[in-house]
Amino acid sequence: MDESKDHEATAGRTTVERKSQRELVVTRTINAPVHIVYKAWTQAELFRQWWVPKSFGLNLLSCEMDVRVGGEYRLVFRHEDSEMAFFGKYLDVVPNARLVWTNDEGGESGPVTTATFEATAGKTLVVLSDRYPSKESLDAAMASGEKSGMDETYNQLDELLATMSAGS
Repeated sequence: MDESKDHEATAGRTTVERKSQRELVVTRTINAPVHIVYKAWTQAELFRQWWVPKSFGLNLLSCEMDVRVGGEYRLVFRHEDSEMAFFGKYLDVVPNARLVWTNDEGGESGPVTTATFEATAGKTLVVLSDRYPSKESLDAAMASGEKSGMDETYNQLDELLATMSAGS
């Protein structure tokens, strides 16, 4: 398959695909330059505005991000009367190109996530890959509906970036 055609086909919509027994890949072309998309992924004040699908009924109470190799992140959410935290460490940081982080709240079943950012004609192809330690841990994540809100999440990112472009 011609990869460039595949990238074009994903513009404006999100694809979620299980690539293997242990890997799930989410792809979306975002209508903004790569440096602005990367900024929205790495600055807590921007990230907190788009990451949580509004339809999920979650509130992002806190968002701490030390985006550097060895730096940590921590997101604390509230849903009704309970709170949950997601946290981990950044393993690789290449500005405007790549982020790799652990998902330590999952213990040994937590995936390692890689996000890549590729400039394509003024837009950005974002490829988010979760590599789970086992088939069973990916099966459990899929059964939980964990990735069901990715299209809404990326739509919110598009909306935020459109607002940022309009304001500049």
